[in-house]
Amino acid sequence: MNNENRIKEAQKVTFIGFLVNMILSCGKIIAGIVGQSTAMLADGIHSLSDFITDLIVIIFIRLSGKASDDRHTYGHGKYETFATLFISVALFVVGLGMIYDSVDKIIRAIDGEYIPKPQIIALYAALISIISKEILFRYTKKVGEKINSQAVIANGWHHRSDAFSSIGTALGISGAIFLGEKWRILDPIAGFVVSIFILKVAYDLAKPSFEELLESSLPEKTCNLIKEIIESQPEVRDFHKLRTRKIGNYIAVDVHVMLDINLTFEEAHEVTRKIEKIMKAKFGNNIHISIHAEPYYDKKNLPCNKNMFK
Repeated sequence: MNNENRIKEAQKVTFIGFLVNMILSCGKIIAGIVGQSTAMLADGIHSLSDFITDLIVIIFIRLSGKASDDRHTYGHGKYETFATLFISVALFVVGLGMIYDSVDKIIRAIDGEYIPKPQIIALYAALISIISKEILFRYTKKVGEKINSQAVIANGWHHRSDAFSSIGTALGISGAIFLGEKWRILDPIAGFVVSIFILKVAYDLAKPSFEELLESSLPEKTCNLIKEIIESQPEVRDFHKLRTRKIGNYIAVDVHVMLDINLTFEEAHEVTRKIEKIMKAKFGNNIHISIHAEPYYDKKNLPCNKNMFK
């Protein structure tokens, strides 16, 4: 899939999510007010955060697809990484807010504060939200994996966080409606459990984004695969100074290869070209590869670093 089609796919799935979020947010807020459900009203306000993340993805996906220029010689791939990080921070803030709200309601309920009984319309709104957001999560995540976009996948998980939030809301509302007044505390308890899950998702999304922005090397498994590709060429006697990193949805590899001193300049160039061809076939044509060829003399005097994969 070329970059233009990739951007179109990302914007299409995000725009669909934007429309669904708009309808659900309005519906849940109305249901919360009419149905006298504090939990549903909070859930509707929570859904409004998806508007922000959808807009971020739409904007940053377009920016990340721009070609390289004089100021961004490696391209604009990290705009997508930044979008993923922003989404994870938004999830983290939402999770903390839900924890605070849940704990506050639990404490007030224990102290004997009256919690009003929600109406059945609030339960219907929660069930519709669960189904809609789970479908949206699966669709968004599938597209994100297809186009290899971490930002789109992260936005998919944001949809699921909303689905789990609605599950907690539905459980609390159900308990309040069908089990009696003393069970209305189930609402904030369920919200607390869901909040912990949201914080875990936020951490899982933020960690690789932080590592990429801090120029961390690729995983050991990927580095070992790169090593095997380099060593697959019989003319390569050794290599050193391997550097790897991730830039948005593609990777960058820099390495010095040690070649037989009897090779001609043209033959040495052909070796590096073969390595590039194999890497592009394995990791995609957007991979950035820089291979520096050096003469191989005496292995005992090589300045190589064999700990480069650790």
